[in-house]
Amino acid sequence: MNALRLTFESFRFAWDALKSNLLRTILSLLGVTVGIFAIIAVFTVVDSLERSIRRSMDFVGDKVIYVGKWPWNFDPSSPWWKYFNRPVPTVREFHELQRQLGPNHKGVAIFVNKGGNTLKAGSNSISDCSLQGISFEYRVVSNVPIVAGRYFTAQEVEAARPVAIIGATIAENLFPEGNAVGREFKAHGQKFLVVGVLEKEGKKMLDTPSNDANCLIPFGMFTKLYALSTSGMGGPSPMIAVKGRDEDPGLLDLEYEMQGVMRHIRGLKPRQEDNFALNRPEMIADAIGKFFSIVGAVGAIIGSFAILVGGFGIANIMFVSVRERTNIIGIQKSLGAKNYFILFQFLFEAIFLCLIGGGAGIFLVWLITLIPQDALPLYLSAGNIAFGLLVSVVIGVLAGIIPAIIAANMDPVIAIRAK
Repeated sequence: MNALRLTFESFRFAWDALKSNLLRTILSLLGVTVGIFAIIAVFTVVDSLERSIRRSMDFVGDKVIYVGKWPWNFDPSSPWWKYFNRPVPTVREFHELQRQLGPNHKGVAIFVNKGGNTLKAGSNSISDCSLQGISFEYRVVSNVPIVAGRYFTAQEVEAARPVAIIGATIAENLFPEGNAVGREFKAHGQKFLVVGVLEKEGKKMLDTPSNDANCLIPFGMFTKLYALSTSGMGGPSPMIAVKGRDEDPGLLDLEYEMQGVMRHIRGLKPRQEDNFALNRPEMIADAIGKFFSIVGAVGAIIGSFAILVGGFGIANIMFVSVRERTNIIGIQKSLGAKNYFILFQFLFEAIFLCLIGGGAGIFLVWLITLIPQDALPLYLSAGNIAFGLLVSVVIGVLAGIIPAIIAANMDPVIAIRAK
């Protein structure tokens, strides 16, 4: 209990010392403020950039394997003509995957899209829209956030009925009076009934496909409007996606199974290479993660120099403070103050300085995040706040420990005589 009381007294002495030299305190913590601001600002921008890019790529889904013609990690130096001559996935292969795959998956979907479409509803129209034909299990492999209406029924997809789920931008332009569900529009001379409206996504950083200008229709209805390309050139070509199970920590078993089934469907001999690609979103996620790890490390190194300068400033002020209060230290020790009491008094003072400066730097970063940004919304995470405060404490300990030790080990008689 006595130790706790002495520790509290050390806090009080340190706080009184900071208040008595207010101008010096403010000037001292500016270096730490700039340092913490620099490093937390870098981490905030990097985290926000990574978050925006990952959000732009969320259309590829999670735990999904895509069957396509081209690999996503294509090396430009590789013989590209081998990939060029590959066949594209077909509806027959989609049905065979549905039939032959075991219980390692949650759903199999086929989808195809075509951009540059004009949709009309009465006197209203919107151009440059994407028509996307999907199978019934598309909502299993990809996120379909419907805010009004419903998803397709299995009967509507199987019968290729003229029904549609439209994006928010399409709904706002074709039906500005509101409530697009149950209304009709035309695309390529074909009438469609709106059964659902997708949640508004807004602009994405990488300008990746957005649901806002996307119109989902049954796959069979799409094939009535467009002839599918068998080579991937000169027309829309479909892609097949298989969703893995959530409890499965990896997709290797499913990938190997899909590889075997696809080789069997296409009649490939054991020595023949695959003429298809199995792509996973992890390929993109890993590349993004590695890139931002490097960017974050470089930013941390740059910010650490600013923090280092601030730490030297705090250490210099602490040495000055010890020299100024030498006489007081002697009086305290002569009255029975323990060495750790003097040590904590100056150590807490350094930590206080750094915490106040670090808190001010974090506050400045938070103010910047409040500025509206369409291209890159900034987000200050709790982890970055905790890291900034932790760094402030560490800098305070490192900057104040030597002056505090010097003060604690002073001879009280010599200290009292100091002027």
